[in-house]
Amino acid sequence: MSLDFTAIDFETANSSRASACSVGVVKVRDGKVVDSASWFIRPPLGHDAFNEWNTRIHGIVEADCADAPLWGEQFADLIAFAGDDHFVAHNAGFDMGVITAACAASFIEAPAYRYLCSLQVARKTYHLDSYKLPVAAMAAGFEDFAHHDALADAQACAAIIVHAAQRHEASDIAHLAELTGSRLGTIGAAVPVRLRATDHAPMVLS
Repeated sequence: MSLDFTAIDFETANSSRASACSVGVVKVRDGKVVDSASWFIRPPLGHDAFNEWNTRIHGIVEADCADAPLWGEQFADLIAFAGDDHFVAHNAGFDMGVITAACAASFIEAPAYRYLCSLQVARKTYHLDSYKLPVAAMAAGFEDFAHHDALADAQACAAIIVHAAQRHEASDIAHLAELTGSRLGTIGAAVPVRLRATDHAPMVLS
């Protein structure tokens, strides 16, 4: 199974999607996790206020990010980790929106990537009362993780995609999308021909 992708999750300082304050990334090759990383991010100026509600959710405070690289300073490392992979994320419209908004706020051109939403895949794979990340991850056999820790959430997302691919006997991300009737979304203005896909609307967790 040539199931290669990078799972990604962001936490934000406030309601602005440009306010990324933490990222977790997990690289999967042939359906197995081969690398992972996470780091704090200092949100761009004008999007850098830490909202009490957001802090209650993820536990990150302004002091945690005071010496962290700005979005523009860590951007090259993020793209180097992902390489040419498809991104996958749970409620991917949000995480891809973070990339787009944070790049815009930092005066950086958004990168061209295709992505698959594990929430959408989970809806077509499991029969659950809820498809929130902890519930869908449990269905995939990934339990007891620190929800809203960016790395843990990315690991949970990766587990859902790998398990779903096994259940559907999908050979790769594009095949999994096809088998589950999920749409591959695209971000970035300068999308190469081989990466073009129908736009993918943001989704809301239920």
